[in-house]
Amino acid sequence: METSTDKADGLRVLRGPLRLTWAGMLAEALVQALWPMLALALAVLAALMMGAQDGLGGNLLWAVFAVLGIAFLGTLVFALRRFRVPSRAGALARLDASLPGRPIRALLDDQAIGAGDAASAAVWKAHQKRMAARAAAAKPVKGDLRVSRADPYALRYLALLAFTVALVFGSVWRLGEVTQLTPGGALASGPVWEGWAEPPRHTGKPTLYLNDLEAGALSLPAGTLITLRLYGELGALTVDETVSGRAGGATSEPAQDFTLRQSGEISIEGPGARAWPITMLPDAAPQIERLGPPEVTALGEMSLPFAARDDYGVEAGEARISLDLASVDRRYGLTIDPDTRPEIVVPLPMPITGDRRDFEESLIENFSKHPWANLPVSLELSVLDAAEQQAVTEVSQLTLPGRRFFDPAAAAVIEMRRDLLWSRANAPRIAQVLRAVTYAPGEDLRSDVTVLRLKQLIRRLEIRARYGLDEEVQTEMAEDLWALAIELEEGVLADALARMRRAQDRLNEAMKNGASSAEIAELMEELRRATEEYLEQLQRQQAQGGEGEGQQPQGESMQMTQDDLQRMMDRIQELMEQGRMAEAAEALRQLQEMMENMRVTQGQPGEGGNSPGEQAMEGLSETLREQQGLSDQAFRDLQEQFNPGTGAGENEGNEGRNGGQSHEGQRGQGGQSGEEGAQEGLAGRQQALRDELRRQEGRLPGQGTPEGDAAREALEGAGEAMDRASDALRRDELAEAIDNQAQAMEALREGMRSLGDAMEQEQGEGQPGQGTAEGDRRAEARDPLGREQGGNGANSSDAPLAQGPDDQGRARRLLDEIRRRSGEAERPEVERDYLNRLLDRF
Repeated sequence: METSTDKADGLRVLRGPLRLTWAGMLAEALVQALWPMLALALAVLAALMMGAQDGLGGNLLWAVFAVLGIAFLGTLVFALRRFRVPSRAGALARLDASLPGRPIRALLDDQAIGAGDAASAAVWKAHQKRMAARAAAAKPVKGDLRVSRADPYALRYLALLAFTVALVFGSVWRLGEVTQLTPGGALASGPVWEGWAEPPRHTGKPTLYLNDLEAGALSLPAGTLITLRLYGELGALTVDETVSGRAGGATSEPAQDFTLRQSGEISIEGPGARAWPITMLPDAAPQIERLGPPEVTALGEMSLPFAARDDYGVEAGEARISLDLASVDRRYGLTIDPDTRPEIVVPLPMPITGDRRDFEESLIENFSKHPWANLPVSLELSVLDAAEQQAVTEVSQLTLPGRRFFDPAAAAVIEMRRDLLWSRANAPRIAQVLRAVTYAPGEDLRSDVTVLRLKQLIRRLEIRARYGLDEEVQTEMAEDLWALAIELEEGVLADALARMRRAQDRLNEAMKNGASSAEIAELMEELRRATEEYLEQLQRQQAQGGEGEGQQPQGESMQMTQDDLQRMMDRIQELMEQGRMAEAAEALRQLQEMMENMRVTQGQPGEGGNSPGEQAMEGLSETLREQQGLSDQAFRDLQEQFNPGTGAGENEGNEGRNGGQSHEGQRGQGGQSGEEGAQEGLAGRQQALRDELRRQEGRLPGQGTPEGDAAREALEGAGEAMDRASDALRRDELAEAIDNQAQAMEALREGMRSLGDAMEQEQGEGQPGQGTAEGDRRAEARDPLGREQGGNGANSSDAPLAQGPDDQGRARRLLDEIRRRSGEAERPEVERDYLNRLLDRF
């Protein structure tokens, strides 16, 4: 009896899982039987919603319906043959198969033998309990809804995709038209029509559904595609239009498509008649114009600004450059007719993002290597819109920009290269001219290696000219001549004096040939670099040879710093940019004489013979003082914004304490009087200070050492902070500018500390026996705060605090003293404000 009770309890627990398993088997049977019918139904609905019946007229449409009906009957027969309602026993067997040991089958069994034996009955009872416990853990078994074996081509998914597309792009209301069809294929309710107006894609305008538009005026872009569909009895609806430009009058064709080419009217006569007067919006042709003459850099890169516009956007553009043969000076190698060359076609740059309807861009190209460089050419710019309408600028005459060579030998090589590219028939003449150049080169060809290279080129050119030059050899020889000219122009000299003389010679040639402002700036920068390298080389030579050690210059002498040289070169550049070439040439001659006779003396600090490291340290100290002054001025201006009238008195107090900032007049580069600084504004002074720091970075010693690299990295951080401060000052964001200025000053201090470490390491390595004496001398030259004094005996207010075992204690005592003084009410307000700013910063 107890065994029967356990069996009943075990089967009762299985009711829930058993029902769900049966439901899964039912769903499985339905899917396996009905999937062809469902796929066919979805495909037919998709076709009807997309209007497939519109393209099938009359009996053809009914024939298609008949075929679909037969197919539907076939799927119905398939479903009836495959579908079987699952039984309870089948569900129980599937559920039992999912459990280990098939406990449900064990529960349904009865004891066959030993039923009267108590021990055997007890064993059977225990077995039934274990099976009941296993059956209680049964979970519903999911039905297998996969039909991939029966549908290996996934036709069901294709039908589902078509139905989804029809839901999005079709119309459910189109299904109702099927019920209105008569056996003849027409709508039972009478004729109807549909229409669409689709503007060209490049206009960006949407498609219009004409059935939703009431009769009235319409404005459509030119090229709009009009699509009309007439349903019902043929002739019940007619269409008359005058917008396509075609003749023929009204027509009743079921499918009509035409393009809008002129203003006119579209009218539909019959049931649901409607008419629209159409105004065509013409697609205007694009426009393009040059915004000015081309700008050319010192290396020959051209920048040609232009503006283009179109009502719907410019698609593409190009620049065409052709040789203006009539304007060429036909002398020397240009006397003979040139080789035939195609015109230069360069695509115009287009905005990558943004609107192309109206924009300004610049064509940036470098034609220095082209055979027509620095020759008269004709330039034409053109643009194209999406309707393939083209706009072309007027043909303009100009000289094709290219790099100019100021070294005489380089200019001669470039001229021969131009003649070779002009015509291959010039090869014998070019070889003859170059042989004349190498006969007695003098100082024009400064290197024996260069002379050998040029002679080898001449030999190759003579051999090739004897048997005829082809285009490939012509290009190869032109490339070799270009490389030789670049070497002659830029040089590979190792001697700093030779580089400086060559830079001065190139600048003289530029004055004679009327160089552009960009070329002047490039040549002046080259002269600055060469001069600095020459001074460094001169100092190294005297330090190695011991010249000038402990000595003073004999006779009359004039001391000049690098800042004085910088001012002279700035003056030369300014005169050249103003067109005062005679004065610039005289100033350059004086600079040349001074550099040829220069002697660098090495004496004690304060005697004008500081080492490069000490000069760099003094320059950075001056930069830090000026940055502190700019920061104080910005702070006073910020106070004036919030407390008008208080800035004047504080400014006077600060000027009295700082000496009116007279130190700004001591700068060599970027230093200006107070009046000039006020005219420039804080932003201009900050930018000038940034430029000065950039120049000082180029003269920084200790390159290649960890300390020197750390100093350079710190100065780069200071420069970036100065750039941010300058931008903030231009935006009148004084608080942000002050924060960036504080970061710049901290980076400057860090750079000076690293530079000092680098200098000490160099002195320790170069003069090991003088370490103690040097340390004693520096210890004596410290101010009360432990900072080194300047070379002229003045206290430095910006050098880093001395490092030592009690540096933290000294800093703590200094802060305590500042706090004490800031709390004394009898002190002037200006002084207490300054002390409070120090506390806030540190």
